[in-house]
Amino acid sequence: MSSYKNLDGQFTVESDSCKYTDDAIIADYSYETTIVEGNTVKPSALKMQFKTERKVGKTGVMLVGLGGNNGCTCVAGAIANKLGLTWETKEGTQKSNYWGSLLLASTVKLGNDRQGNSVYTPMSNMLPLLKPNDIVWGGWDINGTNLGDAMKRSKVLDYDLQSKLYPHMKDIKPLPSIYFPDFIAANQGERADNVLTGTKQEQMEQIRKDIRDFKAKNELDQVILLWTANTERFSAVEEGVNDNAENILSSIEMGEAEVSASTVFAVASILEGCTFINGSPQNTFVPGVVELARQKKVFIAGDDFKSGQTKMKSVMVDFLVSAGIKPVSIVSYNHLGNNDGKNLSAPSQFRSKEISKSNVVDDMVASNRILFEEDEHPDHVVVIKYVPYVADSKRAMDEYTSEIFMGGKNTIAMHNTCEDSLLATPLIYDLVILGELCQRVQVKKEGETEWESFHPVLSLLSYMLKAPLVPNGAPVVNALFTQRCAIVNLMRACLGLAPDNHMTLEHRFESTLAALSTDEPANKKMRLG
Repeated sequence: MSSYKNLDGQFTVESDSCKYTDDAIIADYSYETTIVEGNTVKPSALKMQFKTERKVGKTGVMLVGLGGNNGCTCVAGAIANKLGLTWETKEGTQKSNYWGSLLLASTVKLGNDRQGNSVYTPMSNMLPLLKPNDIVWGGWDINGTNLGDAMKRSKVLDYDLQSKLYPHMKDIKPLPSIYFPDFIAANQGERADNVLTGTKQEQMEQIRKDIRDFKAKNELDQVILLWTANTERFSAVEEGVNDNAENILSSIEMGEAEVSASTVFAVASILEGCTFINGSPQNTFVPGVVELARQKKVFIAGDDFKSGQTKMKSVMVDFLVSAGIKPVSIVSYNHLGNNDGKNLSAPSQFRSKEISKSNVVDDMVASNRILFEEDEHPDHVVVIKYVPYVADSKRAMDEYTSEIFMGGKNTIAMHNTCEDSLLATPLIYDLVILGELCQRVQVKKEGETEWESFHPVLSLLSYMLKAPLVPNGAPVVNALFTQRCAIVNLMRACLGLAPDNHMTLEHRFESTLAALSTDEPANKKMRLG
């Protein structure tokens, strides 16, 4: 009988398929897939090598929206963990942690021991990863409040923790940011006291200078930019304006009205060779930006943090459709009182969010033609309201109505109280850590001589994002556990290990069960049968 064990320490793969050098881990791997041609199904295998650089360079992260709830909570959380802070609440003593982070607080199955026990290890143990405690933080905000006072204003963290963090945060001040009033709600104007002036080209050049100065001052090997500022309205994609790389650069130079602040930041980041991640729902990555990233071979990823209601939706719909149950109506209502909610109270900004929230079920619905006809979709409504009193404690209510056996109906209603920034902040860590890892991984296919990096559009980061940006021609995957499996199995491939599966054949037959040693007593997680 099997039980569960945990391997917390570092491990080494002993295999002819995995070699460790001082600089890299080099693994041989056979990528096995199945090709379907009409009514013929053919197994396919592609042999390749993975090379993962072992050294994690000194990394700086520049947040756009540094003084917002997410930004100041992100920096505060990293400082608290680095200092090992504890604080008192009415429930007792709390200590700093990275709970909510996929990479820092979850485990993966590594394999089985000789007794058939499943052995789990922290996901952060799989490969050399960037540690948030080692990141140098900086960034921009249209509001000039220092991060200590911004933390107090956000009312996200417990009072005692704020008091302990304030001395470490009061001297961190955001750099002046880009403010284009047409793209965010008018109610944000009262906060905008720390803004750049000049033409769009001049503002972009200042952002580029800020990146270079930040990198030099802190002696960094690399800088990653992440947008956690206000949701913008969608930009119109116009021929001659933002449809290709040449035109987007020209449009910034000419001050075209349909170039948003987030797009200017993205272009500046790409031109400086820095990965850019978009944590909001707007279409920052217009075609010209994507083309520019491909030309410069710089990573981009987006869009919109997937933290609460939408993450639950991607799990629930995956469950329903996979179970042969047909969801026909999904109604999602939520209200929140932080500045994000205030900005989203404007119709054009809400529309950006509505799009990113609504598309999350599409791939799961399309996967089952027994339940859904071509182009058939559930009724799907999303409502967001601004209620100042609830502050960062967002309320989400969902109703899933489904058709079941023989014309029956099934309704699931869910209430979810989301501490908005405390759910989003670990995603920022994950996006940065995984994005940095991707910079150190290359592949070389059998018969080729050159190592190849990932496509500049980093779809591997989809687990953390509501509306995943994918390369042209690639499918959009929203199913949460499929996204997680992609990350885990990529890490396994970098070590020359086969993908994880749940066949557990060693537990399915009398002969294999008998072969398992039972020298060790099973723990309380053992199930008798």
